[in-house]
Amino acid sequence: MIIMKPTATDSQVDAVIERIQSVGAHAHPSRGEEVTVIGAIGDREHVARLGLEGYDGVDKVVPILKPYKLASRQLKGDTRTVLEIGGRKIGGDHFALIAGPCTVETRDQTLDTADAMLAAGATMFRGGAYKPRTSPYAFQGLGQEGLRLLAEAKERTGLPVVTELMDARDIEAVAEVADVIQIGARNMQNYPLLSEIGRSGIPVLIKRGLSSTLEELIMASEYVLKEGNEAVMLCERGIRTFETAYRFTLDLTAIPVLKEMTHLPIVVDPSHAAGRRALVEPLSLAAAAVGADGIIVETHPEPDEAICDGPQQLRVDAFDAYAIKVEQASVLAGKLPFGAAATQNAAAAQTTA
Repeated sequence: MIIMKPTATDSQVDAVIERIQSVGAHAHPSRGEEVTVIGAIGDREHVARLGLEGYDGVDKVVPILKPYKLASRQLKGDTRTVLEIGGRKIGGDHFALIAGPCTVETRDQTLDTADAMLAAGATMFRGGAYKPRTSPYAFQGLGQEGLRLLAEAKERTGLPVVTELMDARDIEAVAEVADVIQIGARNMQNYPLLSEIGRSGIPVLIKRGLSSTLEELIMASEYVLKEGNEAVMLCERGIRTFETAYRFTLDLTAIPVLKEMTHLPIVVDPSHAAGRRALVEPLSLAAAAVGADGIIVETHPEPDEAICDGPQQLRVDAFDAYAIKVEQASVLAGKLPFGAAATQNAAAAQTTA
């Protein structure tokens, strides 16, 4: 990690970057309000011999001891990564509520849900066109038709779309629609897929594997970051433990600990952890209160008729009240309001008028 002086010029920064690249290493500059920090990723011995301490504009060179380099909190100090996706921000003081159906089923189901999420103040719309299922005989998603419906929902509401990518062969089709690519828990360690997404430059949400450590989750993000894609979010979605009273154990401790380890935004998925609708709201409020940067939650107009994961999906007609409670909890934790209450008050006033 090369820390430049506050007075360093652009030409001095460029000279350091050129020197790093001259030995086959990768330079990842991060320009803050006061100083520029350059991450040098490559062979440790080659980087150590660069002699950058004597370069004009260089303040000091500090080794990053963690195995994850670009995701390390050390790289940015107290500065948190804030991503802007379709005009919506996440990270730092900004909270995002990402909501929509587990899977895209029909045009009416998708568009009706998208309309309701917009009216309730959600910041992004989620929906699965490709679905990883434990059983090969279960519904696998609509594929290309699902992507078309997501594109229609995006055009209609203006909400950025979050959808899952399972296979690198589908990346071009998904990239045409997705504002954020979701990597599911079972693909967290699919390193070729992560590298491909890194090269695409599309923002990515990486879910923690069912039995993965926090370090393994952060190392997964490093595969995306090292390709030059800095738009990465991490997602805690519950891990597998000995407990059988619920689907997975939501590791809320992971949120403040991850914030000590990395500068990346942290999102929580209460739906997959709970497996039961009644547990989703309390887990969501707890996640917001403990400092999560966002929540990704599943909703459906008729959960009892859903093709996939109906028992864990919130009812669309109850989502308004849920969104306001989540916003209140996030504000208590120090986040800026994301607009749920304001959006619903405006809608109510317009209806009255």
